Amino acid sequence: MDNKIVLIVGLCLIIAAISIGYFAVTGNATQQPSNTSHADENNVKEFHLESFYTMEDGNPHPQFSVKNITVNKGDFVRIYVNTTKGTHDFNIDELNVHKQTPTGQITTIEFIADKSGEFVYYCSMPGHRQNGHWGTLTIVE
Repeated sequence: MDNKIVLIVGLCLIIAAISIGYFAVTGNATQQPSNTSHADENNVKEFHLESFYTMEDGNPHPQFSVKNITVNKGDFVRIYVNTTKGTHDFNIDELNVHKQTPTGQITTIEFIADKSGEFVYYCSMPGHRQNGHWGTLTIVE
């Protein structure tokens, strides 16, 4: 009987130690990434874009469905990119935004608009930007 109690208590301690170690490494489900923890939900600006290509004169013409985005400096920006056709990504060099956008998935891109000005968002796949796969993000004071 005493051996069973010791065994049960030992197993409980092992499970507790594993659980504590897991949450210390991964965090809990309510923890937000550090770059979004100070975002005020009133200043969140959301946009939905399609990333795709069409054929024009026998040549692919890659593009985003939205060519202009305007936000205020300090806004938390959330862009959903739905890649429906082709292999693409999403980049804004000046804001250090670089994300793959796999076909058939909606990719969420989040950042703080911490600089004012006009910035180009674009796809960096070979030939895409040159063929029109870009748009303008304007951040106003």
